[in-house]
Amino acid sequence: MHLQTLGPSPASPDEAAAQQERLRPLVDPTGPGPTDPRTVAGIDVADCEGTDEVVAAVVVLDARTLRPVETRTACARAGHPYEPGFLALRELPAVTAALEALEHVPDLIVCDGAGVAHPRRFGMACHVGLLTDVPTIGVAKSPPGPYEMPKPARGSWTPQVDGDDVVGRALRTQHGVRPVFVSVGHRIGLDAACDHVLRLARHRLPETTRRADRLARDAALRV
Repeated sequence: MHLQTLGPSPASPDEAAAQQERLRPLVDPTGPGPTDPRTVAGIDVADCEGTDEVVAAVVVLDARTLRPVETRTACARAGHPYEPGFLALRELPAVTAALEALEHVPDLIVCDGAGVAHPRRFGMACHVGLLTDVPTIGVAKSPPGPYEMPKPARGSWTPQVDGDDVVGRALRTQHGVRPVFVSVGHRIGLDAACDHVLRLARHRLPETTRRADRLARDAALRV
């Protein structure tokens, strides 16, 4: 899979923050996204215990059957110790390597992490969206900030608000389960992003994230 060039890799949080600010205006948070995707991809990353390396996993699924089409993993040295707001600085080297190894270009990508629900409105899903130029969604397992709990029914949601901006939604993917936190990555609007997440969710997490999470954890154990 061919990736776009976003400039030199930042070497520090200050450089990463400057890159996020520079790239943020390039994000399209209103695009329609794919109306009938054939393939969807999930991305997740796991730490390799006892080392300074991480493993990124990319799983491409058939959008209708949710059966795997292709899987790739890549191990890389963590770009930086974890700091809130700088997940991409730590994980992007491995994610980039796994994406570059893909033979299939998916119609939609779902990242484990935030898109515009981020202090500088440029989380991991935005990085991936600009790198691939593929519609991309961020689905986080934990909230980036305070939120109101949505009603128990599947499909219920409440807005995630930062100041005066709506940056995402807390979305119930199954009745009574804890919500996930959906935000736009690139080339898709929030309504469409939530619709896709619901279609992909047989459990709490979309199947893309469940499969990528499992693959990343298994690969990390072998490092």
